[in-house]
Amino acid sequence: MGKQGKILIVDDTEMNRSMLADMLQEDYEILEAENGLEAAKLLYQLHDGISLVLLDIIMPEMDGFEVLTLMSKNDWIERIPVITISSETASAYIDHAYDLGATDYISRPFDEKTVQRRVRNTIMLYSKQKALESLVAEQIVEKEQNNFLMVEILSNIVEFRNGESGLHVLHIRILTEILLRKLQEITDRYPLTAAQIALIVNASALHDVGKISIPEEILNKPGRLTPEEFEVMKTHSAIGGQIMEEALQRHREELIQVAYNICRWHHERYDGRGYPDGLKGEKIPIEAQVVALADVYDALTSVRVYKPAYSHEEAMQMILNGECGSFNPLLLECLQQVGPRLEEELKLRSLRGVSEASIQELSTQMIANGKVSSRTLTLLDQERTRYQFFASMSNEIQFEYSFQSDLLTLSEWGAQLLGLSVLLEHPEENEELGRVFSRDDFADLKRRLRRATAERPIVSVSYCLQVKGEPRWFKAVARPLWENEEEGKVVSIIGKFMDVHEERLQMNRLKKLAEQDPLTKLHNQASAKKTVSKALDTKGAHTALALFDLDNFKDANDRFGHMFGDQVLKHVADIVRKSVRSSDIAARVGGDEFLLFLAYQGDVRPVVDRIFRALYSGYQSFQVSVSMGIALAPENGADYDTLFHAADQALYAAKKGGKNRYCFYDDSMRRLLSVLSPMDH
Repeated sequence: MGKQGKILIVDDTEMNRSMLADMLQEDYEILEAENGLEAAKLLYQLHDGISLVLLDIIMPEMDGFEVLTLMSKNDWIERIPVITISSETASAYIDHAYDLGATDYISRPFDEKTVQRRVRNTIMLYSKQKALESLVAEQIVEKEQNNFLMVEILSNIVEFRNGESGLHVLHIRILTEILLRKLQEITDRYPLTAAQIALIVNASALHDVGKISIPEEILNKPGRLTPEEFEVMKTHSAIGGQIMEEALQRHREELIQVAYNICRWHHERYDGRGYPDGLKGEKIPIEAQVVALADVYDALTSVRVYKPAYSHEEAMQMILNGECGSFNPLLLECLQQVGPRLEEELKLRSLRGVSEASIQELSTQMIANGKVSSRTLTLLDQERTRYQFFASMSNEIQFEYSFQSDLLTLSEWGAQLLGLSVLLEHPEENEELGRVFSRDDFADLKRRLRRATAERPIVSVSYCLQVKGEPRWFKAVARPLWENEEEGKVVSIIGKFMDVHEERLQMNRLKKLAEQDPLTKLHNQASAKKTVSKALDTKGAHTALALFDLDNFKDANDRFGHMFGDQVLKHVADIVRKSVRSSDIAARVGGDEFLLFLAYQGDVRPVVDRIFRALYSGYQSFQVSVSMGIALAPENGADYDTLFHAADQALYAAKKGGKNRYCFYDDSMRRLLSVLSPMDH
């Protein structure tokens, strides 16, 4: 049987061209070009005789987009189908190629049957139906890079603490960009430059940074939140805004301002029924409106600890029916128009790049089929050498585990870093490995990989490894490989450990900042409640919760100004720090009101009296004295809210008794606050 047509393979990597040629040369005549300029020359000479172009996107000299543009300009795209080939799976690349007239897309590493089927079907379709209409879209905007590291660190906070998929941040960026570009197409109400769109897309990754303040038992609760828990969850938007607002005081960056708008207002709704500020309509910045819609769509279509994933159709129906709140009608129109593209985004779930295991698997398959040339064998060997070199230089611990041989293979650099052998037999029983990677963490990683599916193959989780005797945080990214890439028998696991220790420390520093009162550096109220509630869970412990405020503090502000008042509060905080133990909890809960939580044995009164007397002090010309109320656990209550309420009543009793004194709560105060007149409050 003769050749069925002429195929032009355009790729700057000889290895890729050789492998594609081996797959197709039995049925087609093959032409090759190593860059866009060579491809252009061949197209000018032979465009009438070429049946199909396999076109790499990222190339020197002249990239794939420029080749597509040239083909469109000369009307070749109407007669010659183009299948783009790349390991770059970002939707912006793929969509732009489609917009410029590409017919299909094949990702690397190549699967022989997939390549042959798509080439055959594409040539057949082009011979039987009209050519696709060419749509020339705006050139891809260079992404904002100046603040990339900050965005990466902050957005990963949610990934570390939240049970959501590690892909959530990536999805929000992609969905935000799709919606913004469609919005620019259908209306001029929100004129945004390409740079502004890139800025919003970058800032969208920070939308949930305020969740660092939410207790993990609420953040990752598998069931429906109680009304009280939901109120706590809702605080993340205001806290995220506060983090950005404090950053704005030091750096007047446009990215931070946009991130502030998104963090604070991405839960507002168009009819004013959102939170935290109840903004309505166009009072909500457009960037927050778009991220809100993207966040809802991704939340609906993703698995969460409290729900399964809804289908694209179900998610669209719920949003359009108003089940997720009210949105800008223009944005809902955008959502409907880009619906098919969003549905495709749900399918992009694969590792980028080519691993050594992928190369080995592909070469074994091709050799077994007798379809590999000596040229390809040579290039495969070079590719393995290249992979091993880059693996050793990448500062990543790369690994592969074979189920058949029960053998774990580490990259040379990774093995050297961990002080392990490159080859480890029976890793689950290996004592050498157990000293570096705990058996509990090893078992956890295996459990996660067993739950991986073909639709969601990637497992991403952080572990603490012992590196030369020192604990250090690494992020593991791994996936199983199945026979024929279908769920069933797992033949091997590939993955890598990336050092995220500094990012983890930065996350902890940011978390600490979010838990601190910015003026006194004590706990803030939300942090105090979380920490005290956790301490109260300890059975059999005797604890005291004390509330105190400054007597006549208003006089200090009125006489000397608020800056002086702030100095007084910092002075009081210093005394508190010196008066309590490291295991005690001290917080500023608002204005001039402070909280102390003390664990004790025996009689707590001497401890309270010592702290109270220490607080009686002078600051410049202002005499500091306090009124204090104390509640005891378990005598006066076993939970934070009950104890706080009791201590607050005792504080009121102290102030009614003449200030500069402290009172312990007793039952006679039970109804004290409820009978106060409005003037007393």
